Amino acid sequence: MPEFIGQLPKREPAWNAISSVQSFRRYTQGIHFDCGNNSRLTLSILAPNLIRVRFSPNGELTPRRSWAVNLPDAEWNNVNFDIQETDEQIIIETDKIKVCVQRDPCKVMCFDQAGNPFAHDTDLGIGFRKGEISSWKEITAEERFYGFGERSQLLNQRGKCLTNWTTDCLDYTMLTDEMYQAIPFFMSLRPNLGYGLFFNTTFWSQFDVGATQLNTLQLKTQDSELDYYIIYGPEPAKILETYTQLTGRMPLPPRWALGYHQCRWSYDSETEVRELVKQLRDRRIPCDVIHLDIDYMQGFRVFTWNKQRFPNPKKLIEELSQQGIKVVNIIDPGVKFDPEADYQVCDRGLEQDYFIRRADGQVFHGYVWPDRAVFPDFMRADVREWWGNLQHNLTDVGVAGIWNDMNEPALNNQPFGDLEGDKITFPMDASSGGGDDKTTWRETHNLYGMNMARASYEGLQKLRSDKRSFVLTRSGFAGVQRYSAVWTGDNHSKWEYLEMSLPMLCNLGLSGVAFVGADIGGFAGDASPELFARWMQLGMLYPLMRGHSMIGTKRHEPWEFGQEVEDICRKYIELRYQLLPYFYTLFWQAATKGEPILRPLLYHYPNDVKTYELYDQVLIGSSIMAAPIYRPGVENRMVYLPEGTWYDWWSRKSYQGSQHILVDAPLEKMPLFIRAGAIIPLVPVMQYAEELPVNEMRLLVAPGKREFTLYEDDGLTFAYRDGMNSTRQYRVDLAGNQVVVEVGERKGNWNPDERKVIVEVIGKGEQEFIDDGKGRQLVYQ
Repeated sequence: MPEFIGQLPKREPAWNAISSVQSFRRYTQGIHFDCGNNSRLTLSILAPNLIRVRFSPNGELTPRRSWAVNLPDAEWNNVNFDIQETDEQIIIETDKIKVCVQRDPCKVMCFDQAGNPFAHDTDLGIGFRKGEISSWKEITAEERFYGFGERSQLLNQRGKCLTNWTTDCLDYTMLTDEMYQAIPFFMSLRPNLGYGLFFNTTFWSQFDVGATQLNTLQLKTQDSELDYYIIYGPEPAKILETYTQLTGRMPLPPRWALGYHQCRWSYDSETEVRELVKQLRDRRIPCDVIHLDIDYMQGFRVFTWNKQRFPNPKKLIEELSQQGIKVVNIIDPGVKFDPEADYQVCDRGLEQDYFIRRADGQVFHGYVWPDRAVFPDFMRADVREWWGNLQHNLTDVGVAGIWNDMNEPALNNQPFGDLEGDKITFPMDASSGGGDDKTTWRETHNLYGMNMARASYEGLQKLRSDKRSFVLTRSGFAGVQRYSAVWTGDNHSKWEYLEMSLPMLCNLGLSGVAFVGADIGGFAGDASPELFARWMQLGMLYPLMRGHSMIGTKRHEPWEFGQEVEDICRKYIELRYQLLPYFYTLFWQAATKGEPILRPLLYHYPNDVKTYELYDQVLIGSSIMAAPIYRPGVENRMVYLPEGTWYDWWSRKSYQGSQHILVDAPLEKMPLFIRAGAIIPLVPVMQYAEELPVNEMRLLVAPGKREFTLYEDDGLTFAYRDGMNSTRQYRVDLAGNQVVVEVGERKGNWNPDERKVIVEVIGKGEQEFIDDGKGRQLVYQ
C-alpha cells in the first residue's frame, strides 16, 4: 500500500436536519410552524404567487434589514388563502398555487393549479450546522435555470455551482465563479411551468444547481437563518414582474443615456477630449456621452480635477454641451489617506468617523489607485449623504453622471488587508453600518457596491434636482437596479468575450437588472478590425452602448480600424439612434414592469424547448430578433425562428417560424428579424439624442396581429412623474388580404411637436398623416 503524503481532506461536519412539525398557528399573512427543538418555520403569503419561507434553528427570526427588499412584508396587500389539515400535511392554497408542508419530516412542497410540482424540498429539506444553513430541493429532468445575476457562462446554469460574493475578477473566463455582481435570484423553467427563487441573504451564499447531486438544488449560506421567496410564474415575464415588485425597478434614465457612450482609460487631458469630440462630429458618428477615467483626478484623489490636464473643466464641459455631449466621471470608493495635504475629503471623513473601522476600533486602510486609502462606510445613511453631496465638485461644473468603479471593493496586493484565499479583502469582523443596522463586514460585503451606487444616485437627485442623471456601477447586489446601470467589468478584446456577453447580459436582465452593457471592443487587449466591427453590431443592441479600452492598448474609436470598419460602425450606431423611440419605450417597460430590454428567446417562448439553450440569439423587446456573428471569418450562420412569421430586417423577405434557416452575414451585415405583428417606431438619424425635435416618425409594421404602446416624455426632467408623459397604442390586425393599423388616441399631458407619421406595412406600402393626437384607422390592400 503506497504511503499517503500530505494532509487528509477536511471532513465537513454533518448537517442537523429540520425535525417534524409539532404544531402550527395562523397569523394575518401566513402560518408559524413549531418544528421541535425550539426551531421555527414561517410561511408568509404575500401575493397569490409569492410565498416567503423562513426558518430559524433557535426559533428567533431576526429583524431582516431592507437592503435588498424594496417592498417589505407589511406593505403587501393581504391575500385570501385557505388552510386544510390532514394527518400527513398542512395545505395552504391561494388562487394561483398550493403549498403543502409535510409534517414528518417537515418539508415544503409547491404545486400549480394543475397539480404540477415545483420547488419541492427533498427529504432532508432544511439542514443547519455551525456557521451555515441550507435547503435542498428536487430538480426535475426538464428544468432549466436562468438568472443568478452576473455569470460568465452560457445561458442555462444547470449543472453549475454558483457563489454569491462580489469580487474584482479581471481576467474572468467561462470558468469564473465569483463575479462583480452578487444577485442570489434565479428562475426555473420547463414547459408550462416556471418559478423564481430569491435567496434573501447578504452573507456569503451559494447555489449548487445539480453540480454535486444531479437532481438536487442546494441553497447554502453562512447566515444564521434560512430566508427565501418563491415566485410562481408560470411565464418569465410574470416572475420578473413580481420579483422587481419585491426588490424594486429601475428609474427612467435620461434619453441621452441610451445613445452611444465613448470611453477610454484614459482621455487624460482637455486637449484630447476636444479632439475626440471633433473627430466624432466631423466623421458624423453619433455620440451622446464621453466618460472620463481615473486620470482626470489630481493624484487619484476622488472629487478633484487634475490642474495640469483639466485646468478649466467647467469651460470644457460647457463647450461639449454645446455640441450635444454629456460628461460622466469615474469615482472609486478608496479615499487617499493624506491627512497632511489639506485634502478635505479625507480630513472631513476622518473628523466625522465616516470610514470603515476594524473590530479593534482602528480605521481600516487598504491600497488602491491613490496608494494607501480609507473607505467610506456606505451602509450608514449619514455617510451616503456626505458622499452624495461631495459630487457637487463634479456637478457644479456640469458633469451629468457618475461611474462607480472598484467597488466590490477591490484592493491591491499590498499590506493592511486580510487574506481570503488568494485575494486581499476587508477583515470579516470589521464594523459596518450604524444604529439598528450595525453589523459586521461578513454581512455587508456584498452590499458595498450597491450602497455606493445608492449614495451617488441619491446625491445626484439633490444636486441635479431638475434633470435626470446617469449612474453606472461595477458591483452590486439584488435591488441594484433601483440606483444604477451595470456593466460587465473588465472584459477582453477576444472573440470568446464577444460571444459571452449575450448570455451574461440576458441573465442579468432575468435577474431584474435591465440597464446593462459590456465594453464594446473589449477593455483589455487589442481588437482586430473584424472583431471590432462585429462587436459594434452586437453593441448596438446592448441597453448600455459603450465603447471602452484600456491604457496601453490600441485605441478603440471606430475610425482607428480603417474606412470599412468605420462605415460599419457608423451604420449601426445610426440604427441605434433611429430606434431610440423603441428603446426608450422598452426602458419605460423596465421601469414600470421590470421587463428586461435585452431578452433571451425563452422569455417570449417559454414553452418552446428549442429556446432553452439558445444563447447566441436575442430579442430586443418583443419585436426584433438578432443573430449576431461571434466567430472570425464567419459570413453565414444558422438561425432558429420561433413560431409565427418572421421578416428579414434588410431584405423584408418573410419566413415561417418553428424552423432553422441559413442566412448570409457578410462583415457589414448582422442578421436581424422582425416578428409578425411588430410595430417599430423609427426617427431620422441625429448626432445626439436631443439634437432636433422629432418632427417625423416612421412606423415599421410587419403584417400580423399584435399591439404596441409607444411611450414619450421630454426625456430630460422629472416632469413625467407628475403626469407630463404620453402613451399611444397601436394595433395591427389582418382582415382577409388587408392589413389594418389602428392608431389610438394619445393619452397623457405631454404633447410632442407636430410631426409627420409615415406608416410602412411590409409588402403593402406606406401611408402618412400629420399627428394631431387623435385616433385613426389605416387600411392596406
